Amino acid sequence: MSSSTADRERIRRRYPPKRMSPVVITVVGVVIVALVGYVIWVAAHRANPPVTARIDTFAVVSDTEMQATLVVDRPDPAIAVKCFLIVQAVSYERVGERWIDVPSDTEQLTRVPVSLRTFKRGTSISVDSCGPA
Repeated sequence: MSSSTADRERIRRRYPPKRMSPVVITVVGVVIVALVGYVIWVAAHRANPPVTARIDTFAVVSDTEMQATLVVDRPDPAIAVKCFLIVQAVSYERVGERWIDVPSDTEQLTRVPVSLRTFKRGTSISVDSCGPA
């Protein structure tokens, strides 16, 4: 069976090759470059925050009080810091919270003993946010 030139032409017109227009390719390229630029910008600004904090140790003193040691790490010790701590119960509800002010110091790593009042027995303390005051 051979196909004629007319048949081949009819099939070619019926099933044209799929191509993306130059405008679509340009728009997709611009979007990809913008996304890559955004990821690089976010990584550069979030990779080295001005202040980091963590809870090293904590203890349940009573049903209405917990004590902890907050460790603040700041590259520039002259920066005053404000951290928000939360206490959670066994049911994961917040049972206490407190803003802690850490004044400027001469040491990059600062340990701060804190005491938090709760309205129900707490089981954990965590740093919700921390940044320059």
